[in-house]
Amino acid sequence: MLMTFHGLSTNQSGDRVCSLGLGFGPTPSRSLGVGCGRGDKMSGSSQKHDVIFEEDDLPYEEEIIRNPYSVKCWVRYIEFKQSAPKHVVNMIYERALKELPGSYKLWYNYLKQRRKQVKGKCIIDPAFEEVNNCHERALVFMHKMPRIWLDYCQFQVDQCKVTRTRRTFDRALRALPVTQHYRIWPMYLKFVRLFPLSETAVRVYRRYLKLSPENAEEYIEYLRSIDRLDEAAVRLAGIVNDESFVSKEGKSNYQLWHELCHLISTNPDKVKSLNVGAIIRGGLTRFTDQLGKLWCSLADYYIRSGHFEKARDVYEEAIQTVMTVRDFTQVFDSYAQFEESMIAAKMETTAEMGQAEEDDIDLELRLARFEQLINRRPLLLNSVLLRQNPHNVHEWHKRVKLYEGKPREIINTYTEAVQTVDPLKATGKPHTLWVSFAKFYEENSQIQDRATAVPARKAEYFDSTEPVQNRVYKSLKVWSMLADLEESLGTFKSTKAVYDRIIDLRIATHQIIINYAMFLEEHNYFEESFKKGYVFETLVSFQAKMGEHPGICWEDVGFIPETCESWVLGMVKNMEYMVAMFLYAIYLLYAKLEEEYGLARHAMAVYERATKAVEPLEQYEMYNIYIKRAAEIYGVTHTRGIYERAIEVLPDEHARDMCLRFSDMECKLGEIDRARSIYSYCSQLCDPRITPSFWQTWKEFEMRHGNEDTIREMLRIKRSVQATYNTQVNFMSSQMLKASTNATGTVSDLAPGQSGMDDMKLLEQKAQQLAEEAEREKPKPKDKILFVRSDASRSELAELTKQANPDEIDIDDDDDDEEGDEEPDEVPLEQKTVPTAVFGGLKDD
Repeated sequence: MLMTFHGLSTNQSGDRVCSLGLGFGPTPSRSLGVGCGRGDKMSGSSQKHDVIFEEDDLPYEEEIIRNPYSVKCWVRYIEFKQSAPKHVVNMIYERALKELPGSYKLWYNYLKQRRKQVKGKCIIDPAFEEVNNCHERALVFMHKMPRIWLDYCQFQVDQCKVTRTRRTFDRALRALPVTQHYRIWPMYLKFVRLFPLSETAVRVYRRYLKLSPENAEEYIEYLRSIDRLDEAAVRLAGIVNDESFVSKEGKSNYQLWHELCHLISTNPDKVKSLNVGAIIRGGLTRFTDQLGKLWCSLADYYIRSGHFEKARDVYEEAIQTVMTVRDFTQVFDSYAQFEESMIAAKMETTAEMGQAEEDDIDLELRLARFEQLINRRPLLLNSVLLRQNPHNVHEWHKRVKLYEGKPREIINTYTEAVQTVDPLKATGKPHTLWVSFAKFYEENSQIQDRATAVPARKAEYFDSTEPVQNRVYKSLKVWSMLADLEESLGTFKSTKAVYDRIIDLRIATHQIIINYAMFLEEHNYFEESFKKGYVFETLVSFQAKMGEHPGICWEDVGFIPETCESWVLGMVKNMEYMVAMFLYAIYLLYAKLEEEYGLARHAMAVYERATKAVEPLEQYEMYNIYIKRAAEIYGVTHTRGIYERAIEVLPDEHARDMCLRFSDMECKLGEIDRARSIYSYCSQLCDPRITPSFWQTWKEFEMRHGNEDTIREMLRIKRSVQATYNTQVNFMSSQMLKASTNATGTVSDLAPGQSGMDDMKLLEQKAQQLAEEAEREKPKPKDKILFVRSDASRSELAELTKQANPDEIDIDDDDDDEEGDEEPDEVPLEQKTVPTAVFGGLKDD
């Protein structure tokens, strides 16, 4: 049964219902008040449509009355009425949204339904405005829903209303949180690219890049499409300089840089904000594997700018600096093409404008420049290869061949080659450069000594940190070759100068000296030849030859030791030759030479210098020889000064031996007091516990030549010396370490189990223990000391020592340390008459 409602009507039960409203039961229901929208007109009609309810609608209407806030009830009702006319469906949506204005589901489906209803109509149809109003009403409640904004913006884009659409996009961006903007921007950017509104699009893109700077490539591409290349270049330079930028298109930093170079070099008239030269030169330092392309881009920029001379300077700089053949080929081909284009342009201009004299000169100049460029190609390519490996000997020889017929350039090339090539890094044979260089001078009747010339900065020959060019001037091989060359082709003076220079540089060996001496001897310069004996073998050979030339002024040979000594010491200082070991033999040979052919005083002077110049270990032997030769030549008394100097210079061990020998010599000379003073001096060097032999020798000396006072003085000195050594902590420590066979150098090892005690206390205990052991192990005197008269003769003293003396004094050395300074008891001495032979002629007086 159908019921039609129009205005107020009455149903079969007599109940009144409102138009477009429903009520059931005796009580009238409240009016729905739902229209098609404010000012909305259904299908362009101002009249209200009659709403006809069918019997099938009643269950849904009743369910809605019971549950007006249930979305499911409204959705089921709408789905049931999908086949109804559109104004009926719209009315149900309006009724539902009046009850549930915050339902996203209802609004979304309603707006979708309304957009579907106007699909295919003209964009100026009033229905589009009604749908726009529906979207505006929906956004009052759904302004945080990006889907609603997207549908609305897309709907307005389809209407081609640019300003209204742009404002809608801006409202959407303001209404939505920033986390939802990524859904709006793609559609917004697509919208601004649809219309030729470059300024609007640029402003929109600038806003977009503040949120997403990683999409700068898209903006740059758009700028290039609208021919705004200056800003595109600035943006591209910004992302190239940004190390953290990652291209979304998968481009490397070099690719972006290459795009930038191509952009700025091909559009010099449009790119004004960037310094093109600085940018491309910065790329030359960063991308060294693409130098050819970058140099060509820089030159292309100047060519397009009309600065042809600058472009030519760039090409020249490029071919002088590139390091690979590939880059050189790119630059050279571009350079040649540029010169060809310049010639072609000039010829076309001349053909059009007519030929003039200045034009002919200009054309000839360009042709000459192009021809010179082609002729320079082999030399430029050789320069590239030498920059790759400056130690390539083969390329240096090729460079010399390229300069054939130009002697000045050849000399400069050879000079640069020998100064650059390092033999340790050379590819090929470096000596061929020197040989070829020398042959070149020889072919031109000139002789040079470049290899042996002293460089501006001197260096030691074995200093590997210095380049070889700073060290070759000390090469013995090179100097030997020069010496052989001078001996064969040079004069006497030039050869002598070479040998003298070798000696001055301190690189001469004994073979060089012998060769020099033989060279001088061949030219009858005998005195000069004998002055050059600097080493052991040389002196041996010269000593044999000196007897062959009796007319030689032997005093001139005195020059040898000073020169020899300075040369040897200089070699030791420079660590070039370890020849100090030959000084001992050299001085002996020279002294022998002076003894046989010179003066004795010269020989003694040589020995004196030898004692100071030889190694410390050889000084003792040298002093022995010196003393022996002095005694043989001048007598025993002349050796006293030598003994005294030896005792002062030699170490204690050898000084003690010298003292004993010196005192023995004085005894033989009858100088008893001098011998006793020598013993007294030597006693300060002898610890009684370490050198008991010295004290035994002194005691025997006093037994033979002394008396009671001298014995007492000897014992006093012995106690004093022993006390001195006992108080020296360093001495005790050294003796303790020496005596301990298991010592490891630490106090804890010397006294195990007493690691907590003081180190000095342990040392004192150990020293005391060693002193007691030395005292117990000290040998006991077997015979007692006999006192004799000091005026007895030596033979009488010898007889007295063999006879038993009843008045001998028993001296106990073991009690000396305990008794201290106690004086011995008085001993009666026997009186004897003095023999008459002692007085001689005095008796008669």
